[in-house]
Amino acid sequence: MVEGPAENSAQIAPQCSAKGCRAGAEWQLLWNNPKIHTPERRKTWLACGDHRTTLGSFLDARGFLREVTPFASSDGAVVS
Repeated sequence: MVEGPAENSAQIAPQCSAKGCRAGAEWQLLWNNPKIHTPERRKTWLACGDHRTTLGSFLDARGFLREVTPFASSDGAVVS
């Protein structure tokens, strides 16, 4: 049986968004770009413990970071 994209993506554990990092997600960084997103829109980057600060600093320096929360599960998560 050949699996489609939906089946394959369900098997991948949530990983850190830092380039080259494959560690499991521990944090979610919620952000938006106010020049192109509505104020209520939130995009999500996931971070491991080692990259939480660097990814957050990158977003914060641009005025994009809105909130950092622990990542518990991908159940009900919106991919953006």
